Amino acid sequence: MAQHVTFAGATGFRQTLSAALLAVGMAATVGGALLFQHVGGYMPCALCLEQRTPYYIGIPVAITALLSSKFRAPPLLTRALLVAVGLLMIWAAGLGVYHAGVEWGFWPGPTDCAAGAAIDLSGDLLSSIDAVRPPSCSEAALRILGVSLAGWNALIAAGLAALALRSALTRGDRFA
Repeated sequence: MAQHVTFAGATGFRQTLSAALLAVGMAATVGGALLFQHVGGYMPCALCLEQRTPYYIGIPVAITALLSSKFRAPPLLTRALLVAVGLLMIWAAGLGVYHAGVEWGFWPGPTDCAAGAAIDLSGDLLSSIDAVRPPSCSEAALRILGVSLAGWNALIAAGLAALALRSALTRGDRFA
């Protein structure tokens, strides 16, 4: 059973390990999205791209938390960085829930997130590139086990948020 301490309490192995897991987890999540895009050929919609922002911010924050904990910086700094990662992942989870809701038709998506036209490469290439529009946010490009990528993002981000906030508020141990 974890013991909770004040926000300024000592940090240790738990916080170091959590920060490392968070950095790797966020990098793997956004890296997976980039693989789907560049290797799998799935063009992301505007909401897909927006969901990556908390990860792009969170990865360096988690690495800073890792270094802060590993090199025994003031515990308040490490804990604050872990809370920041937790809040970023709550933001990511919220974006994922919103996007999944748009895909399921629970609520409307942004007005600038409509389906685009195909590229015509037979004529003027520059004009064709200018005419490219991202896919509609209301259609899931891929579902895995019945859950869209936006839904998976919401689940993963919620798990990462829980890990970050729990490690920020849990007693540290100094055995490592």
